[in-house]
Amino acid sequence: MRYVNGMRGSALAVVVASTALAVAGCQSGGGGTDTGDGGVTPSGAVSSAASSSTPGAPKPGGSASGSSTPSASAPPSSAPAPGGAAATCSAGSLKATARLAAVRPAGTGTGAAVVEFTNVSGRTCVLEGHPTVAGAGNGSPEMNVPLTVKPTEAAAPVEVAPGGKAWVKLTFVQVQGEADGYCVSGSAPVVYPTMVVRLPGSGAHQVALDDGQFAECDDTVTVTAVSAARPS
Repeated sequence: MRYVNGMRGSALAVVVASTALAVAGCQSGGGGTDTGDGGVTPSGAVSSAASSSTPGAPKPGGSASGSSTPSASAPPSSAPAPGGAAATCSAGSLKATARLAAVRPAGTGTGAAVVEFTNVSGRTCVLEGHPTVAGAGNGSPEMNVPLTVKPTEAAAPVEVAPGGKAWVKLTFVQVQGEADGYCVSGSAPVVYPTMVVRLPGSGAHQVALDDGQFAECDDTVTVTAVSAARPS
């Protein structure tokens, strides 16, 4: 009986030991998760998406969080366009004087005169074109006699700096003979104390000769365009 009881005790011990081993074997994975189908997902299998979303981690092809992607630099602003051409000279910016021309038709009349325009302003300005001309008395330019103008030469703009000068030349139908003279056409000679010379866009200017008066025939004058070169 002792032997049988001993066998039964030994068998019982074996069963208890086997049960303990079986339980220990089921728990040997430590930290795993039961999938419900008998399999176990290892606890170390973690989604990489979690780590890639960590604040401050660099993004593929980009820069780290907190740093901005450099933007293309803006093109430099264009330099200011150069200013336009100088303005036309105003009447008040000019001083006009007149003198007998050195080269003029033979005769006893005026023959030809050179009118000089000086820029008395502080800015460069432009003169251009052929003048109109009228004979006038002293101090009464509004009481004048327009002359028939015959333009010569092509007109071109002439820039006149402060203190600079430009010129036109007036050539008259010359009075012939001595004393009061005569006109070849048969008309009577005319004497004007002054001439009113008007430039396109630059006003009218009354001028007197530096020596004598304007004597001419047929109320006709040939004029040059404004020039930067002093005519003779």
